Amino acid sequence: MAAARDTVEAARIALACLDLTSLNDADTEADVIALCQRAVGVHGAVAAVCVWPRFARVARAHADHAVRVAAVANFPDGSTDIARTLRDVDAIVQAGAQEVDVVLPWRALLADDHAACAALLRATRHACNGLALKVILETGELRDDATIERAARLALAEGADFLKTSTGKTPVGATPQGAAVILRTIAADAAARLRVGFKASGGIRTVAAAVPYIDAVERQLGAQALKPARFRIGASSLLDDIEAVLAGAAAAPTSNDSY
Repeated sequence: MAAARDTVEAARIALACLDLTSLNDADTEADVIALCQRAVGVHGAVAAVCVWPRFARVARAHADHAVRVAAVANFPDGSTDIARTLRDVDAIVQAGAQEVDVVLPWRALLADDHAACAALLRATRHACNGLALKVILETGELRDDATIERAARLALAEGADFLKTSTGKTPVGATPQGAAVILRTIAADAAARLRVGFKASGGIRTVAAAVPYIDAVERQLGAQALKPARFRIGASSLLDDIEAVLAGAAAAPTSNDSY
């Protein structure tokens, strides 16, 4: 029984902290409208929908008031092109979205061009002042824990509100190891540990797969961080499994029903 209750609890946390995402090249306005409709179900609402900048206005028009709208910038490649990134950010801001998910220029980081990385993040932070800034580190492409930590520290220094593992567009997405490095870096930063959140994204399709990230956040940042303001999971198909788990819990007989 304890395992079942743990799974249900994890499903409820995952639902409340889910960034329901559609970032396919062929996405249409109809797809985004359907995504917004899917974001509120019988078990409650997700935290946000995450879409391309060109669809942020559509998402704002159709998302429930309880669901935030996030859109991506400099995605998915994470180039050092500030002008391009700011065009994305301007579209997001003008649409009235509340969150920006920007890709740290991880190739520049690997080439030790920290200045280019910092310049892009700084310009993005300035351009979306007042919005939540989630910086994607693309941990699966970074060489080792030390490099992930370096990326995390740089993003924190430039005003990130969340550190996010991955775009979901590379061979390796979120991993517990990469998440652990990010979370330790947040926890070790006095200015960040009570403010900055964590987002796991890339390959998380089931509640069981989400559990290690939920546990890691609680372990490093405390149970109080298991809220949408500090924790997100970026996914599209995860909602199916969340709803299956919660539907099963709702359908399970009570002790009185079993007599």
